[in-house]
Amino acid sequence: MANVQLMSSDREALERSIHEIGTDLASAFPSSARHPLRALDQRAMDLASADQELKAALFRFVDVTPACRSLDDLARHLREFLREVPDAPPPLAAAMRMADNRAARTAIGAAAAAGVKHMAHRFIVGETPAAALGVLRDLWNRGVTSSVDLLGEATVTQPEADRYAARCDDALTELARAQRGWPSRDVLERDSVGAIPRTNVSVKISALTPLLRPDAPELGRRDAAARLRPLLRRANELGAHIHIDMESLDSREAVFDLVLDVLSEDEFATGPSAGMVLQAYLRDSPEQLERILGWTRTCGRTPPLTVRLVKGAYWDHELVQASQHGWPTPVFEVKADCDRNFEALTERLLDARPAVRVAVASHNLRSVSHAIAYNRLAGGEDRDLELQVLRGLGDQLADALASRGFRVRAYCPVGDLVAGMAYLVRRLLENTSNESFLYEQAKGTGLDVLLAAP
Repeated sequence: MANVQLMSSDREALERSIHEIGTDLASAFPSSARHPLRALDQRAMDLASADQELKAALFRFVDVTPACRSLDDLARHLREFLREVPDAPPPLAAAMRMADNRAARTAIGAAAAAGVKHMAHRFIVGETPAAALGVLRDLWNRGVTSSVDLLGEATVTQPEADRYAARCDDALTELARAQRGWPSRDVLERDSVGAIPRTNVSVKISALTPLLRPDAPELGRRDAAARLRPLLRRANELGAHIHIDMESLDSREAVFDLVLDVLSEDEFATGPSAGMVLQAYLRDSPEQLERILGWTRTCGRTPPLTVRLVKGAYWDHELVQASQHGWPTPVFEVKADCDRNFEALTERLLDARPAVRVAVASHNLRSVSHAIAYNRLAGGEDRDLELQVLRGLGDQLADALASRGFRVRAYCPVGDLVAGMAYLVRRLLENTSNESFLYEQAKGTGLDVLLAAP
């Protein structure tokens, strides 16, 4: 598709279209599910959003929960974390006083464990791919496809990396076998380029090797590549898609080099379908996108690379890292700047088709509506844009998009609670950010404000 330079009049038309699409999508949300945080304890989320010290204490508690040996132990940890909060809200202050009594501690520990488990199950669809199949089949029946993310981050030993690779291999096989019998859904299985695999598994390079370090990137790349290639072969055999996730900035260059180098190999010239992630909260993401697009012009691969555009989930980590080392901040610190960059990257990606397949991952109604509107204005077909959400956060948006005939994919984490803690805490950070679109929507912020240009 040719690069489209929009005149000011076109920009005005784009904004009108964004508002029309956003208003229509909002009207498709079930009235009983207007607030994406409904299933969480909204009062707890409000408290955490208003008090950063309380947020830190609660998230530390969530992180340590799987390691607690008993309900009494769990309650003791909660009490100690909350003691670090200078002005605990009355309900939590009362719980702290009750925690001095052994019988009460058991009750508090049980309630706390149930709360954390409830939140985890909202985001994590099952401990194994087999256990997740019911959820994935239900999504498919509702017109939503999925990408299964096998939880597990930053392995530290070779046997751990081997086990993660084996889990990915098993997931590809199990999912492909089960999904083969699902009913046909053309909108989820085909775009103008051709067939789109039903089976889609997300893989983390940091879990495929314990050697991924910035000071020795080549060693980590070689080690991870030895486990990635068999997964690509298995995906090719099964007609499945492998998507490579991006994590924190310190591993990005190694992951970029690894993915582009391996996919350039002759063995993978005709498959499998594969993709990678672009993080819009990074200031240099436009340069990274140009690097990807330059690669697509020379690699000679037949299947287009799928680029999943996200805002990014490691914002706090990147800020802390930069502060500790005295580095320039690599991420946009103002939400509006990140949102503007996300829209610019969306347009650049859509203009680059068919060299890439485009997957826009956002729960922000403005960002999603912008992608749809720009795609249409640029002459693209709806079927050539994929819209992605996180299961547990974007469920209502996914259903609204599916009801309007769009291809939508839910990102579905699979794994046990211990492996999922880092993921769960990142999702809670998104929910409790004062600038979060979901938080603003849950507060009842007006549609005109939510759809306003950043």
